[in-house]
Amino acid sequence: MFVIPIFIEAGITGFESPAAEYTELGISLDELIIRHPNATFIGLASGESMQDVGIFDGDLLVVDRSENVSTGDVIVASYNGTFVCKIIDKTNRLLISASKNYQSVYISEDDDFKLEGVVTSSIRLHKNRAELSRCLPS
Repeated sequence: MFVIPIFIEAGITGFESPAAEYTELGISLDELIIRHPNATFIGLASGESMQDVGIFDGDLLVVDRSENVSTGDVIVASYNGTFVCKIIDKTNRLLISASKNYQSVYISEDDDFKLEGVVTSSIRLHKNRAELSRCLPS
């Protein structure tokens, strides 16, 4: 028989919090997801075109301006006056959606295109999304 060693102190009912063993690790989400604080911003994802890479409408995107951009990276860019989140193909000058429901877009010389940064992580809010919306400019 397999025995799980659980030590219960007198006067305590129930079990210790499962998170208690992690309290001494000193994990900071800022340090974990932001490598270059002075070059990083957070944006709000909108739409369904990036769902196949796990980015959903309302997710927070951590975007690092100092990361080197490679083909296949998820990026945020200004494209003809609109901020977009896409997969970049530098060789073929394409902005690729992660959904087959959306066509790739060729970046021509006439387009107003500016790479804003590489998406290094995304955060999905399961509660209090309405509070986040109130914090954003209209």
